[in-house]
Amino acid sequence: MVERRPVNIVFICYNLYMAEKRSYADRREELIKAVAKRRRKIKLLAIAYKGGKCQVCGYDTYPGALDLHHLNSSTKSFGIGDKGYTRSWEKIKQELDKCILVCANCHREIEAGITQPFGVIQRGKTR
Repeated sequence: MVERRPVNIVFICYNLYMAEKRSYADRREELIKAVAKRRRKIKLLAIAYKGGKCQVCGYDTYPGALDLHHLNSSTKSFGIGDKGYTRSWEKIKQELDKCILVCANCHREIEAGITQPFGVIQRGKTR
């Protein structure tokens, strides 16, 4: 007579136990890091897609100082970095086509009404 051992039962029970015990709280830090990493990747892709430099003054030293400015806020479907939402690159490119890439200083001047982005549009630098 052949002796049968319940080897697989132990493995299956362990997997079921771990599946029940796994929660968001257990993976919170890992998920936060993954979202931050994706946001950085999308921002770098967006910067490259829009030409890699401020479309007003040409600044290109630090990617973190570059912003995306919607030319017409009424056509804005979503903010590129809103709430960690993930969207396809195609949807992001469609939204980027409604924006210009500007450095933080130029962006503040545009928002304050000091600088007009329309010169950028007329020169054909919006992509």
